[in-house]
Amino acid sequence: MKIDGSVALVTGANRGLGRAFARELVSRGAAKVYGAARDPAAVSEPGVLPVALDITDPDQVAQVAGQCADVSLLVNNAGVLKYSTFIGAPDLAAARLEMETNYFGTLRMCRAFAPVLAARGGGAIVNMLSVTSFFTNPFDASYGASKAAEWSLTNGVRLELHHQGTLVVAVHASFIDTDMAALTDAPKISPESVARQVFDAVEAGQIEVLADERSRFVKASLSRDHELIYPPIEEFWDAAVKSTG
Repeated sequence: MKIDGSVALVTGANRGLGRAFARELVSRGAAKVYGAARDPAAVSEPGVLPVALDITDPDQVAQVAGQCADVSLLVNNAGVLKYSTFIGAPDLAAARLEMETNYFGTLRMCRAFAPVLAARGGGAIVNMLSVTSFFTNPFDASYGASKAAEWSLTNGVRLELHHQGTLVVAVHASFIDTDMAALTDAPKISPESVARQVFDAVEAGQIEVLADERSRFVKASLSRDHELIYPPIEEFWDAAVKSTG
């Protein structure tokens, strides 16, 4: 589909990657860009229409789907990362929040907007996933589980909506230079680069974006994950546990 002339809705548009998505859509000539956030006053990008939305609230999601019934491109960007382990976390609160937001929130948005997109000729859905969709890292274990679930969701929604002509794009990236990755000194890709790649893919009809070299390496290594992916993670985790023991 063409971005020029489209009507888009971006969740989590108040900062970071969401703001970059909204800005890129405006620059590519989208006729209207809704910027959704829990606090709509925080959506300040020029040319973006603020919308109040908490994707974990079913009533708000339904209300926004009715309010924004002209949307032809849905960008599910909103997410949460709590850096929670599976075993060492004090309770399940972080895991529940990540799953409720990243998986159930995205599912809720896809369900609400599927008929909206069908009425617009099919349109497109972009789901912002992660390199941790592909593997488990103890440092953000429950986040990775939520993103793996969201990856499965994305593939399933693509199948279910194929008959109505809806393009469903899965976006995987490692560290992006936003607040979410502020705790690491690892190499980061710019949010602007991710946004450009994503909307290039939408216009080209591509179903997957591997936005950086690490994501491409990990995806290519999945058939040998226990040789190539997990040993260095295990070594790093064991060293971290020993240093704090």
